[in-house]
Amino acid sequence: MWSADGWKEYELLDCGGGERLERWGEHILVRPDPQAIWDRGGHPLWKKPDAVYHRSDKGGGRWEIFHLPESWRIHYKDLTFQIKPMSFKHTGVFPEQAANWDFIRRQVAERKKKKPVNVLNLFAYTGGATLAAASAGASVCHVDASKGMVAWARENARLSGLGEAPIRYIVDDCKKFIQREVRRGRKYDAIIMDPPSYGRGPSGEIWKFEESIAPFLQLCMEVLSDDPLFVIINSYTTGISPSVPVYLLGMTMARRYGGEVEGGELLLPVTQTGLGLPCGHTSRWIAR
Repeated sequence: MWSADGWKEYELLDCGGGERLERWGEHILVRPDPQAIWDRGGHPLWKKPDAVYHRSDKGGGRWEIFHLPESWRIHYKDLTFQIKPMSFKHTGVFPEQAANWDFIRRQVAERKKKKPVNVLNLFAYTGGATLAAASAGASVCHVDASKGMVAWARENARLSGLGEAPIRYIVDDCKKFIQREVRRGRKYDAIIMDPPSYGRGPSGEIWKFEESIAPFLQLCMEVLSDDPLFVIINSYTTGISPSVPVYLLGMTMARRYGGEVEGGELLLPVTQTGLGLPCGHTSRWIAR
C-alpha cells in the first residue's frame, strides 16, 4: 500500500456513510465514495460544505453548490493544478495519485543522471503524471482521447512552469496511437497507463479492463526501449484484485527484462480518524 501523505493543499478531513469530506485549498467538498461504508467520524465541517455531489438513482448525479468559484488552483509541491467540479463527481485531480507522482519523479531523476528519459503517459487525463515526469527532467508524450482533458493538462503544465517543457500532447485513441508508434519505430523508457474500466473508441471499439488490459500491455511492450525504467498500471475497476495487474506485469515485463514487480492499494490519509481510505490500486514494474 502507498499513502498519498505529501499534500498540503488537499486534505481528506473525514469519510463515512458512503461519502468523503475533503478540503481542496480553501474549499470544502462532499463527494460520494463507495468504499466509505462505516459511520462518519464526526468532523464539524460536514455541516458547512461549499458544495455537495448528489448521486442519482438513474445514474450520474449533480452538484449542489453553496459557495464555490467555477474553478480554482491547488498545489502539490512545485506542481499547480486547476480544480473544477465536473460531472460524475470529478474535480480534475485524483489526489491519491500523488503517491505515484513521487515515485515517477524519483525514478526519472535517478536515471536522468546517466541518460535522457522518454516517458509515455496513456489515458493521461489532466496530466498529473505528465507533470511529475517532466518536472524531473523527462521528455513526455501525453495521450488522451479527450480534447478537453488534453487542453486542461496543457494548462496545468503552464501553471506549473512547464509550458516550455518537452511534452508532446496527443488527442487520440491510445491503442491506435500505440499501433502507429510501433510502425514509426518510436521507443519509450517508461510507460504510465490509467485505463478506464469501460469505454468506447472513436469507431465504436469496446474497452473492458478485464478483457483488454493484457493484449494492450503486450502491444505497449513493443514501444519500450532496450533499457526500460518502469511501467505503471493504475486500476479503479471494481472486481479486479490488486494482484491481477501485478501478476500480469510479472508474466510479461519481469519475464523479459527481469527487475521487480510491486503493487497495492493507493490510500488517502483521513485526518479525523488517522486511518487510510483505499482509492484504487496501482502496479509497478521497476528495472533493477
